Amino acid sequence: MLKSFDAEGLLLYTFFITIFFYLFSHVIVALYYRTITVKAYNFPKETHETELDVFVKEINKREKLIDSACKITDIAVKMNSEDVAGQKL
Repeated sequence: MLKSFDAEGLLLYTFFITIFFYLFSHVIVALYYRTITVKAYNFPKETHETELDVFVKEINKREKLIDSACKITDIAVKMNSEDVAGQKL
């Protein structure tokens, strides 16, 4: 099974395999515990909410500015097309 021809070899292989899985399970549990404790720290919710509110206000200002620029451009294009149509007649 493990290519050991004597009882000492079998015990040695069993010992090494057991130690490997023992250490491996300890590493996995330590990483799991680390992720649990990292997620449990105090998240500064109020700070992030105020920053996000500032970002939303800035985006709304920029959208209004872009909308007004689009309206001005549409009015200018309309006036230009009326001038061109008036000159053709």
